Amino acid sequence: MFSLIAIAPVSYIIYRLYKHLFPTPSIDPRGKYVLISGCDSGFGYSLAVELDKQGFNVLAGVYNADNKKTLTDQLSPRATVFLLDITCQQDIDTALTLVRSKTSSLHALINNAGIGDSGLIDWISLASIRQVLEVNFFGHVAMTKSFLPLLLVEPNSRVVNMSSAAGYLAAAGASAYSASKYALEAFSDCLRREMVTWSLHVSIIEPGFMRTPIIEGIAEKMRVAWINRTDDEAKARWGEAYFSDWVAEGTKMTTQTADNPMKVVSAVCHAVSSSKPRIRYRPGWQSSLFCFPLSMAPDWFTDFLIGFGQRKMALPSGVLKRMEHRAL
Repeated sequence: MFSLIAIAPVSYIIYRLYKHLFPTPSIDPRGKYVLISGCDSGFGYSLAVELDKQGFNVLAGVYNADNKKTLTDQLSPRATVFLLDITCQQDIDTALTLVRSKTSSLHALINNAGIGDSGLIDWISLASIRQVLEVNFFGHVAMTKSFLPLLLVEPNSRVVNMSSAAGYLAAAGASAYSASKYALEAFSDCLRREMVTWSLHVSIIEPGFMRTPIIEGIAEKMRVAWINRTDDEAKARWGEAYFSDWVAEGTKMTTQTADNPMKVVSAVCHAVSSSKPRIRYRPGWQSSLFCFPLSMAPDWFTDFLIGFGQRKMALPSGVLKRMEHRAL
């Protein structure tokens, strides 16, 4: 047993070194169409630019009309930028008609669009949870089902789903986001296993915190949500002191550990262009070296480590009152 444990990391290092020195060949991008959702900013914007440079015919969906010209100016004449709300089936149908007017087959669908929402379950509304799931899960399901016929025309096409380390490791304050990513992970696994006879590749991207617009101004977003969406009873139960500590701790962890987003872009580009794309990519040190190993640890240990920061925070008002009541 000891020898097996000792051999395992050495074997992994040799395997990774082999893959680095002898990478699988890339496909020829000429004439191949790639559809990307959520290209307004962040990963989607950078992916559209990078895949366009590589020679793919990029079909980039943007949510905000103001971003259409900005992205169009950065791309070659091969590319097409169009408005797309993945929670609106009419928008998806319009995009499908547009794509079919240009090609009879689709090489890759990159389900990238997404939103983030944070806050304890007791703070956030059911409507907020539904909104996150509509975008981060149901929107991607709708896109995949609508464009699947075009993906199955040729072998070795692929679906690339933008998940997260939150899709396999759930932390306090990320219930809606984690739920949406866990669901997307399960959907991706099912899709991959169902489509194996069609030679459809399905890749899942699982990054940790990255320096993207989704984490910019996170403290202010949390305060606005607390003021506008948390009911008075819940505010009284937790208290301003606890909330302030929660914002400070969450902001520090998010901003100080955020990694280079181009690592994610490189991973997605590999999933699109490699002749042998991986099933899962964990770009950045957080996902590969911290979050994933932690997700495999015993639950009690994971709970202890994740809850470490909370032990430095003020106690909720309701807990203090309960302690005072018991002391009487």
